[in-house]
Amino acid sequence: MGFWDVLLFNIAAVLGPRWIAAAAHNGTSSISLWVLAAVFFFLPTALIIIELSTRYPAEGGLYVWSKEAFGDFHGFVAGWSYWAYTFFYFPGLLTASVAMSVYIGGPKYAWLAGNPRYLLWASLGLLATAVLFNIVGLDIGKWLQNAGGVSTYVPLMMLVGIGGYLLLHRGSATHFTWRGVLPEWPPDIDKLNFWSSIAFAFTGMELVCAMSEEVREPRKTFPRAIYASTGLIAVIYVLGTLGLLWLMPADQADPRNGVFQGISLGSAALGIAWFGILAALLVTVGNAGGVGATVAGVARVPFVAGIDNYLPAVFGKIHSKWKTPYISILIQAGISAAILVLSQVDATVIGAYQFLVSMSVILYFIPFLYMYAAAIKLAYRTDRADGRGVLVPGGKPGIWMSGSLAFLITLGSMVLAAIPPGGENKLLFEAKLIGSTAAFVGVGLVLYFWRRMSVPLKALAFAGLGIFVGLLWLILLPAANRAAAQSLLARISFTVCLLTCPGFLLGLGYKTAIGLNGVLYGAFAYWALQRRNRM
Repeated sequence: MGFWDVLLFNIAAVLGPRWIAAAAHNGTSSISLWVLAAVFFFLPTALIIIELSTRYPAEGGLYVWSKEAFGDFHGFVAGWSYWAYTFFYFPGLLTASVAMSVYIGGPKYAWLAGNPRYLLWASLGLLATAVLFNIVGLDIGKWLQNAGGVSTYVPLMMLVGIGGYLLLHRGSATHFTWRGVLPEWPPDIDKLNFWSSIAFAFTGMELVCAMSEEVREPRKTFPRAIYASTGLIAVIYVLGTLGLLWLMPADQADPRNGVFQGISLGSAALGIAWFGILAALLVTVGNAGGVGATVAGVARVPFVAGIDNYLPAVFGKIHSKWKTPYISILIQAGISAAILVLSQVDATVIGAYQFLVSMSVILYFIPFLYMYAAAIKLAYRTDRADGRGVLVPGGKPGIWMSGSLAFLITLGSMVLAAIPPGGENKLLFEAKLIGSTAAFVGVGLVLYFWRRMSVPLKALAFAGLGIFVGLLWLILLPAANRAAAQSLLARISFTVCLLTCPGFLLGLGYKTAIGLNGVLYGAFAYWALQRRNRM
């Protein structure tokens, strides 16, 4: 991968039309939030990524940097959280992507954007396409990312162009005031969750660094490509949000596919309906590139961890023909597909989408906290002055300022992501969010310590897994009602997954069923492990 490959990869990985749609839906105050996030979060993050990627240009990115600074355990926690976030990120990205794609058929197909069955099957198809491209290798897969970068940026320029033209000739659909452009204070509690999405929208630049060994001259290529893509992305987020608000009021913008509402509305007003169809086609390709970029980058983390023996060795397997970590990619895609199906159970489309975004933010930002802390700690190593890396300006004070600022904003975003959006069942939302986060991090810790654990401890870990599975189904399926599933595939998955908690099938009370599940899992694990030790 050369300069243009990395530049377009970064655009495909970071830039998302759905964030512009969400920002427009939030209102005119999003303009100042974009600017503040770009200056105080995106720029410091880019500077830190440039320094770490040029000082330590090794396959694995965040995982390697955290391990270098804090040791094996913390490196594994960072890498595991970074990989686990994709299980929730992909379903949210895929749902938003296919919701946008319906505009390829014109406004008459807009109703499909809210159809759970279409969203599910089209999302699975898009995920399969991205996985296939990346298994056959970056020589082919990079063209999906390159096309994704171009096809994401061009439609947003089209949005700005249409919005600007209609602004000059018909005026703005949204009333702008200086006070309205500033962040709301005191903030609306139901909108605070969105603030974390603004920070999340500026992440992804670190993805390509996980593939350092597949980049030509990374110490030269990374700084140029990251600086260029940082500027291009920050500018289009602000202008794209303005363009959408020029075309429609904030309350009419759909938080997932509002960009195409705006382009379709504007192109119809100008008598060029084909313009909106072209934009929808381009962004569908762009979103496929975004999925492909994430698959390509994140899959390298468990691959490297597999080589380091912190995950099962199968994660470190390379395809004999295409030389890609295909097992890591397939496992990642399989888990994401399962969560995509389950997210449609007993949830509205918007509610499921928002939960996936919040879950992604919290898991994803755990390794970011490690990255900022690692940058500060590694700044005190003597090799920082050897001239190999492109350093954060300002010496140690500069790295402290950039790292601390980005660390605090990241930590605040994680807190805000845990605040349920308006209209959601707050208790259920919080329970799902906290429980899922703790469970996924806990699974990673068990895997890390697995080789050192005694048989009773391993059986106890499986008992905990059994209790978590029971709690998961209690949260997802509170009424144990198959009618809650929104599609045939979801209903089948519901039936199959209930078999993992036999107490529910036997009609036992939820406390008894969950307790029984823990006992069954622990007992079976103890028997299986003891039997294996005797062989």
